[in-house]
Order: sequence, then structure tokens, then C-alpha cells
Amino acid sequence: MKVKIYKQDGTASSKSVTLDEKVFGVEPNDHAIWLDVRRIQANGRQGTHKAKERSEVAGSTRKLYRQKGTGGARAGDAKSPTRRSGGTIFGPKPRNYGIKINRKTQHVARRSALAYKAKDEAIRVVENFAMDAPNTSTLKGLLDAMQLTGKSVLLLTGSHDSVVYRSGRNVPKLTVRNASECSTLDVMKAQVVIMQEGAVESLVSQLGTSEG
Repeated sequence: MKVKIYKQDGTASSKSVTLDEKVFGVEPNDHAIWLDVRRIQANGRQGTHKAKERSEVAGSTRKLYRQKGTGGARAGDAKSPTRRSGGTIFGPKPRNYGIKINRKTQHVARRSALAYKAKDEAIRVVENFAMDAPNTSTLKGLLDAMQLTGKSVLLLTGSHDSVVYRSGRNVPKLTVRNASECSTLDVMKAQVVIMQEGAVESLVSQLGTSEG
């Protein structure tokens, strides 16, 4: 699949690039995408929620009243879960929500997500560019020229570039990621994926092998 390459200012150049079929032309695997997105979202949960049980709430352990002869139900101490300000029955406890899936499945999921974007013609490739200092207007100009303003956009860089990352922080609906660190969820959430030429090479190098 051939796509044209855009310049840094968002105008089309005379060059084009062929997207590797092993990465961008595979048959999407919906189940692998679901597994990987579920893993990412589960691993993002803190799991620090906690409710106090009867042994942890403040209160006296004195028996409230005698066991028999009152005409009412028997009662223990004031920390009983059936009483106001008592402990919680089966309340939430700190836990790890993390899910593990093998790396090959993660790669299948990312290839599938990219293949969906390629099928929808939602992939744009731009020349490799660098910025001397953070400049939000440069990235906004790129999106304006490509008529992507207001859309959810994922910009993938060929390598770690803190300047480009900081330039994109104040651009609405724009997410900047290093291509080698982008996730299936990042790709699926974006309406359009913009990749530097180096990002295309990085993805093919990482995901293009048949072993995953």
C-alpha cells in the first residue's frame, strides 16, 4: 500500500512510501485487540480502594446489652456491620488488577489496529523533522494544513523527542508517542495516525517479523 509523504508544514511532497503488508496489510484480529486493550486498561487501575472492616473501625468492643430477655435480636459490639458506623461486610480491598498476555499477542493486536487504520485510509506519513524548541503553533499548523483540526490524532515519532512531545501537549485531541512505545489503545483511540518516516521504519522493524 502506497501513501504520499507530507512535508513538515503539512503540504504534500513528491515522495511516497510503501507500507509493509506484514504490518499494515494483515487480516485484523479483533480478539487480540480486545485482549491487549483489556490488558492496558486493567494495568492502569491503581487498585488502592479500601473499606474498613469491623476489626478496623473505631469503637468499643463492649457488648451493647445482655444476650437474652430484651425481646430484641441479640447484639454484639457497636462495630457490628449491621449498625451505623460499623464495619463494612465484604468491602473492597487493595488488589492488583494487572493482566498478562504474551508479547506475540500484543504484536498481533498492534498490527491489527494499524491494519484497520490503513484500510480506513487514516494513516498519514510526514518527513522526519526536528524542532529546536517547543512550538505549539508548528504542530497546529501541520494539523490545519492536513485538515485534521478537531479530530483525534496520534503523532508517532521515529525516536524519543521530548521537544515534539512538549509542543503537542497543548494541542487539543493530539497525542504524541514514540513509535516503539505506542500501544494498541493509542492507535484505536485515534481517528487519524500521523507517522514520521522514521516511525514507519521503527514499526516495521518491531512488528514486521513473522514471529511477532
